Amino acid sequence: MEKVSALKDQGNKALSAGNIDEAVRCYTDALALDPSNHVLFSNRSAAYAKKGDYENALRDACDTIKIKPDWGKGYSRKAAALEFLGKLEDAKGTYQEGLRQEPGNQQLKEGLQNIEARLAEKSMMNPFAMPNLYQKLENDSRTRELLSDSSYRELLEQLRNKPSELGTKLQDPRVMTTLSVLLGLNLSEMEEEEEPTPPPPPKPKETQPPPPKEEDLPENKRKALKEKELGNTAYKNKDFHTALKHYEEAIQHDPTNMTYISNQAAVYFEMGDFEKCRELCEKAIDVGRENREDYRQIAKALARIGNSYFKQEKYKEAIQYLNKSLSEHRTPDVLKRCQQAEKILKEEEKLAYINPDLALEAKTKGNDAFQKGDYPLAMKHYSEAIKRNPKDAKLFSNRAACYTKLLEFQLALKDCEECIRLEPSFIKGYTRKGAALEAMKDFTKAVDVYQKALELDSSSKEATEGIQRCMVSQTTRNDTPEEVKQRAMSDPEVQQIMSDPAMRMILEQMQKDPQALSDHLKNPVIAQKIQKLIDIGLIAIR
Repeated sequence: MEKVSALKDQGNKALSAGNIDEAVRCYTDALALDPSNHVLFSNRSAAYAKKGDYENALRDACDTIKIKPDWGKGYSRKAAALEFLGKLEDAKGTYQEGLRQEPGNQQLKEGLQNIEARLAEKSMMNPFAMPNLYQKLENDSRTRELLSDSSYRELLEQLRNKPSELGTKLQDPRVMTTLSVLLGLNLSEMEEEEEPTPPPPPKPKETQPPPPKEEDLPENKRKALKEKELGNTAYKNKDFHTALKHYEEAIQHDPTNMTYISNQAAVYFEMGDFEKCRELCEKAIDVGRENREDYRQIAKALARIGNSYFKQEKYKEAIQYLNKSLSEHRTPDVLKRCQQAEKILKEEEKLAYINPDLALEAKTKGNDAFQKGDYPLAMKHYSEAIKRNPKDAKLFSNRAACYTKLLEFQLALKDCEECIRLEPSFIKGYTRKGAALEAMKDFTKAVDVYQKALELDSSSKEATEGIQRCMVSQTTRNDTPEEVKQRAMSDPEVQQIMSDPAMRMILEQMQKDPQALSDHLKNPVIAQKIQKLIDIGLIAIR
């Protein structure tokens, strides 16, 4: 058993130092000698989780529970692995099962609270992702009959997996009906005033279990606490030398408490000695693991290492340790700092990728492919050129031409607008934008854009001919209802207008009373929206 203990300690040290493979090897060797040791399975589960191998982390957590079903940490490990695997409902069930075994376990309570918040947020963001989706639709008479239609079920699965496509499906009356049921609303009566619902009562704060009374502690721990309080006072007064002295005294009295070492690390952090801060944090983690310290304290020390790297602008290392902290205990502050570091690192990598010479090479390849009519390949090369030189307006103009050839008009418009933003005097940005709008049969806007091109160059043949084509097309257009519908469905602006309850009411009023149009046109915002619907062909004025 001494060898098992030595291997376990060796594994703990390797895990603290970030040497995950070595930690897994040590725990595995120890388990070969003691296969019924639940702590070893739990520790190896933590190592696998830090490695990103969540399947093995889950397997070891299940073995931990199997060996010792009344130990809360096994359930925490299992729930964490399930959460990383995206199985949030299963993770919630695991936390609940753990609390039935160990009702007072604070880590399980917080884990359950966090997972419930994530599930609630997910349901609010995408109502089609709620777990009891089909049951809720089956129980409502408005959607019960729809469930027998296989195309409706396909639509539900599509919106469950790709909620971003909801905007393009709002014209489907089945979607509006389904949203009414899932959100508990009557969307056909949204314009009616509703009585405000009173806010829910504030959630009672969970009280932490009271710490043991000082008189109940051994003499050495009482002395250590007094030294810690003196150290905290000195720390608040920025008297760092005195603070370190008191924390050292506390460690001498109680060397098994990682908090005092962690406090020393905090002092060095404030002093800007980040190397020493990290060294003490690692030491504190070792002491904490050896003495089964609360996970939150371990997470706090790991977060401090991450923050020290962040201060030194070493974002890769910061992300590594902040993620380790989050795998021990998730807190909003650490998560926010980790996301911030990831964003900065991504931006740095993006800037490091910029190379105008390589951008020119990619542009030349794109031009060759475009001349040969291979537009997908040309688009690929232009996209690479944009990554290499994102400030070159002409690259966006070239890619817009590809998108237009591939009938991806919305993407072409987006590139044209970026081109114009980067170089407002570049005429091709306007003519290509006009061509994209013309292809979308949005002739009024196309004419406006061509006019702007003529302001830059009054002799532009491309702009002049574009205006003439739009004028002719606008007077002779004869679109089929299917063409109009297809064009409207692919235009986000039209979708937004048609999903606005106030605009739907105005359109119904105009249909019943054509004279109402003149009143509504006095409002410039409404007039602009009506003009858009006229341009797209959804409204015809006779």
